[in-house]
Amino acid sequence: MTVLAGVRAAIIDLDGTMLDTLPDFQVAVNRMRADFALAPISQQAIGRMIGKGSEHLIHCVLALDYQGAELTRQLAPALASYQRHYLDINGRHSALFPDVVAGLQAMRAQGLRLACVTNKPIAFAKPLLEMKGLAPYFELLYGGDSLPRKKPDPLPLQTVCRDFGLEPATVVAIGDSQNDAQAARAAGCPVLTVPYGYNHGQAIHETDSDGIVTTLLDAANQIRFYN
Repeated sequence: MTVLAGVRAAIIDLDGTMLDTLPDFQVAVNRMRADFALAPISQQAIGRMIGKGSEHLIHCVLALDYQGAELTRQLAPALASYQRHYLDINGRHSALFPDVVAGLQAMRAQGLRLACVTNKPIAFAKPLLEMKGLAPYFELLYGGDSLPRKKPDPLPLQTVCRDFGLEPATVVAIGDSQNDAQAARAAGCPVLTVPYGYNHGQAIHETDSDGIVTTLLDAANQIRFYN
């Protein structure tokens, strides 16, 4: 893992990496489905759909019941319903994964600059970070609607590197899915993955990363060791 030599900053994902937000997703999605007289669906099913932004999530959720033109017709009102419910319950059912705060503290103690890049809309991400006490650790926050393109496009990671004035090779991305890995590879950043997140229902071991770390604290220790 000598790829981590010279790391000066970290870009960290939110859902599935720092926070287990799947229970929040389930409540908001099923409240939306109730608005449309649709049956509730399981956390397991929702876990395979999240990670690519709210529009993609709601499209997948509706595709369980609608097709073609009817799906297209229902998409906008369903998305509005979902967003209203999510804002109402945002963070109430979510929890920090183990050693997240310890990992962030260790990274900051090493002098690393930190950014959070998530595909969650910024209106959800910002208050969630604040509610869970994570906001003070991050200099930058980009949500899925902050820029013209979201992960797996490299634009959000490239933007952070430019904002920090750092070469991508010195900025490690840490996430739980192939979205994070693909964005990092395209941006020229090293990437570490955690094994406990969502990753669209796929095994993280199948993702092209520079290493799997058990927690953010493990990631901080790896960076310190190879720096």
